[in-house]
Amino acid sequence: MEEQKLFQIGEVAKLFHLSVSSLRHYEALGLLTPEHVDPSTNYRYYSVRQFEVLNTIRYLRALDMPLPEIAAFLENRDIGVIEEKLRQQKKIVAEKARELKRIERKIDNRLQQLSDAQHSVCDEVKRNRLKACRLAWGRTSLKIRDFFDMEAPIRALEGSRAEAVVFLGKVGVGISEEDLRAGRFDEYDRIFLVLDEEDHFDGETAILPETPCVSIRFRGGHTDARGSYQKLMSYIRGHGLEVGGFSREITMIDYGITNDTEKFVTEISIPVLPRA
Repeated sequence: MEEQKLFQIGEVAKLFHLSVSSLRHYEALGLLTPEHVDPSTNYRYYSVRQFEVLNTIRYLRALDMPLPEIAAFLENRDIGVIEEKLRQQKKIVAEKARELKRIERKIDNRLQQLSDAQHSVCDEVKRNRLKACRLAWGRTSLKIRDFFDMEAPIRALEGSRAEAVVFLGKVGVGISEEDLRAGRFDEYDRIFLVLDEEDHFDGETAILPETPCVSIRFRGGHTDARGSYQKLMSYIRGHGLEVGGFSREITMIDYGITNDTEKFVTEISIPVLPRA
């Protein structure tokens, strides 16, 4: 063996900016077998001709190609094979890029929502319009005594989804038209999730049209909502309106964001119609 023409594993690792463990992993997968292994020391040596193989591995890894796919190519090197591998990898990368853009949009939306919430004008009833939206439903009878009473319904709404619903959109609760008119504000009969356009959800969903509403924001969470419902209903009765749908109550800032309860912000919106 002419050792001057061979490189120890540590030297190869430095030359290619790899860890020794990576080279050993490549060997274990059959991607890059040392030119020589000293039987007495177990030292591994690599030749210059193996550098081309290592360059190919690094190039394909830079394209995010899985190691088993690289191994398959190295066993059957051909222009047609590498073209097909690259086309397949391009599709995978394009899908990842679309997913990252989706996540980026959600981050931007959440940042905008947080900025909006922090600049809220509280305890003031406003006439607004609820935008058309797609909701995921969960029908339930729910009394909220603390933040954790929401957890079981949220988990039920998630079902078997791997992606958390709190990231998919905004989770809210609602009170039916009948209970609103009767002044029953202590129990909710539904939990819902506002879905973005590109969100996929396997459960029950509904598309709600744009509608006029009255809304109010207040400092606090669901357990503090009763007084705000009373203000909204008083406004509705005093302005020639009537309830036109279930309420939509969403905490914009809560325990998921801060432990400071004084910074909590919740918004309630009630669809309205002119009184007949």
